[in-house]
Amino acid sequence: MSRLFRDVEGGPRSPHGSVVCIGAFDGLHLGHQALVRRTVSRARELGLPAIALSFEPLPREFFAAASPPPRLLLPRAKVEGLLALGVDQVGLLRFDRALSGLSAESFARAVLHERVAAREVWVGPDFRFGKARGGDFATLRASGQALGFVAGEIEPVLLDGERISSTRIRAALQAGEFSAAARWLGRPYAIGGRVVRGRQLGRTLGFPTANLRLAGKMPALRGIYATWVHGVGAAPVASVSSLGTRPTVDGVEPLLEAHLFDFDGDLYGRRIEVEFVARLRDELRFPDLATLTAQMQRDADQARHLLAHTPHSPRVPA
Repeated sequence: MSRLFRDVEGGPRSPHGSVVCIGAFDGLHLGHQALVRRTVSRARELGLPAIALSFEPLPREFFAAASPPPRLLLPRAKVEGLLALGVDQVGLLRFDRALSGLSAESFARAVLHERVAAREVWVGPDFRFGKARGGDFATLRASGQALGFVAGEIEPVLLDGERISSTRIRAALQAGEFSAAARWLGRPYAIGGRVVRGRQLGRTLGFPTANLRLAGKMPALRGIYATWVHGVGAAPVASVSSLGTRPTVDGVEPLLEAHLFDFDGDLYGRRIEVEFVARLRDELRFPDLATLTAQMQRDADQARHLLAHTPHSPRVPA
């Protein structure tokens, strides 16, 4: 049986019962990790599979499709991260009109009872679910009493007296506060993916790049950054990266482009992670390619200097 499932329909994933957690899990920060670890711990105690339920697209993306909010974590990275934390299955449910229209009680019956045969369901603080976010923890607990599962809620996870949240992490990243984001995430912030072919304009300008597409998601960052690239060799490679739409060359789709220093090799098809270390500047439109190239050289020089004085971390999951 595949460890990933997408559909609400299809019969029970765990006929003998399961322990379930539910969340957006965008970022898989320390608060999310605490919820998942509680779920896995309870599943092991009961001898049942641990199942993490999330959604793709995220509900806030579905309801704001024309102007989607920024994402911290791409879908594949979220699934891999949840599995790495010990869950046995991940339900990355297709969030569509039908699912968004289910009342909280209907969601509990169709998904928690019939699809995953939940014995326990764990959620984080301020949990809401069902049509128009009409259900809360009290609704979940009442549904559990009717359907045969127990609902549990973990306490907020605090760091230095402040609650960890994806919203705070997005704000920190956008402000270039990568050390703060890393503390709340429990790891340096990185974006991973498979290297794809681009227009190869960077190569003609003397700055070849490894390009990562973002699966149609809006990134939490935009600009030029000093970065480490993991997954190329035994040690991460110093680099300068651009994350944005490349306005000088009329780009549209957000793209992550990493120029690896002192590297000459073919990375097409390779999975890499780009770890963000420092923000250098905004993404800008330049009057011509010569001006752009001169700025790229200044960016590269600045990134080299910063990274020469920044110890790199071990390879990070993206």
